[in-house]
Amino acid sequence: MPDSLADIYRREVGRCTATLIRILGDIDLAEDAVAEAFALAAEQWPVRGVPPNPGGWITTTARNRAIDRIRRESTRVDRYIAAYRLRAEDMEPDHNPELGDLDAFVDVVADDQLRLMFLCCHPALAADTQVALTLRLVGGLETPEIARAFVAPEATIAQRIVRAKRKLHDNRASYRIPRPAELPDRLRPVLATVYLIFTEGHTATSGDSLTRTDLSGEALRLGRVLAGLMPDEPEVTGLLALMLLTEARRAARTAADGAMIRLADQDRSRWDRALIAEGHNLVRACLRRNQPGPFQIQAAIAAVHADARTSDETDWAQIVALYDQLYDVRPNPVVALNRAVAVAELRGSAAGLAALDALDVAGVADYQPFHAARADLLARDGQRDAALAAYDRAIELTANPAERHFLESQRAAAGNRPGG
Repeated sequence: MPDSLADIYRREVGRCTATLIRILGDIDLAEDAVAEAFALAAEQWPVRGVPPNPGGWITTTARNRAIDRIRRESTRVDRYIAAYRLRAEDMEPDHNPELGDLDAFVDVVADDQLRLMFLCCHPALAADTQVALTLRLVGGLETPEIARAFVAPEATIAQRIVRAKRKLHDNRASYRIPRPAELPDRLRPVLATVYLIFTEGHTATSGDSLTRTDLSGEALRLGRVLAGLMPDEPEVTGLLALMLLTEARRAARTAADGAMIRLADQDRSRWDRALIAEGHNLVRACLRRNQPGPFQIQAAIAAVHADARTSDETDWAQIVALYDQLYDVRPNPVVALNRAVAVAELRGSAAGLAALDALDVAGVADYQPFHAARADLLARDGQRDAALAAYDRAIELTANPAERHFLESQRAAAGNRPGG
């Protein structure tokens, strides 16, 4: 097969599930049907070949299987037929007053995956649970990947997703179509979900390559759709700007052999200037609105990096000031970690280490970027033994081969430095 089934699954599962949930109106039924379709593909495609449109094949097969199941379960037929007007020759839908806004919602949010995001981000669920559920259903991310995004144990995330689906099912909340006027209230977790999908694509938790372009590309697509849908929302603009400015560096982040290249060592002539220009225009639009939010501030940080022709020309003082502003509106360990790295660039490794030491260690004990950053600063500060121990912990927490090889090379370099 030209593409492995695993690659096709990662690329298509979120889109197929989103489409099936729109058609069927039931999360569990859609997930089961898509899983059955992929199981059938695993049997048939090695023999018959991969169809020209794998995602379309999966969606059609899953839909047909779901319809067969609905027909067998006659007590549920009327509800599903009424819910999403699923047409079958031997069935006629009944009226369901709960669905009066379906046409309006489909007209306003025409994209299946984006529509599912707004459906999953139901106010009956806690904000983190909304995002975790949406990452699983729409992004197709696995539990370890979601756990990394939340800096939380895998078991916690798995329980959170199961409980969220059960709550939606028990309350029949998954059938509640949000009205267009309700979309802004659900926007924040939707933006968080899109960004976390992009982040996983930017640096994959696992896999053979540093990045997953299927995820980062899908996040950018969703960001553009959102920007067209809600052009007056500053945080939508900020998120799109942040993703564009970050994506602009993708070609320079790896060598020809796939090895990871850190920001300071990247060939900036390989940065995508068209994406940078588009991102800068969006950042300027945010500044004119003067309604700063987390994604707008992060976009401004990315813009400062993009302005520097070389690493030495980076305005670290401005970046630290922006991280201070970001921490005021979003005080969490990840922001504090990134600020500490910027402080080290501005004031030296000792100042960066002091900022790291001020973090809540329990909150980042299993967070690989924390140990990687600490190892680098310890090595720069001449604390060789402590640096090697930190590199060991970072390597232990790294599943991505490109990232692991980079850390191993950094560890080897640190081991050759004098110090204690």
